[in-house]
Amino acid sequence: MSTKRVNFRLPEELIAQADVAAEVTHKNRTEILVEALRQYLEEKESDESFREAVVELYLDDQIGFEKLAEVIGRQDAESVRASKNVLDRGEELADDLAEL
Repeated sequence: MSTKRVNFRLPEELIAQADVAAEVTHKNRTEILVEALRQYLEEKESDESFREAVVELYLDDQIGFEKLAEVIGRQDAESVRASKNVLDRGEELADDLAEL
């Protein structure tokens, strides 16, 4: 897995808690934060309203198919992509009919 350095600010009390957790579990601060973020994202990705919001981002062309698949799973993403293609073709057909 590749990594990327990021910089962000955290409240001092969270840093202190992360440092204690790191010492107790014999991990470093980064490992603690990565584990916490992964757990948070797993919980969000199982939340139906979150998943629906991600689908809306895809339908509005704000995220790509691969990002969609990462969040909702490839099989569900394929279904959403197929539905989007049908909707897009329907809009094109409506535009063509309007021109007649």
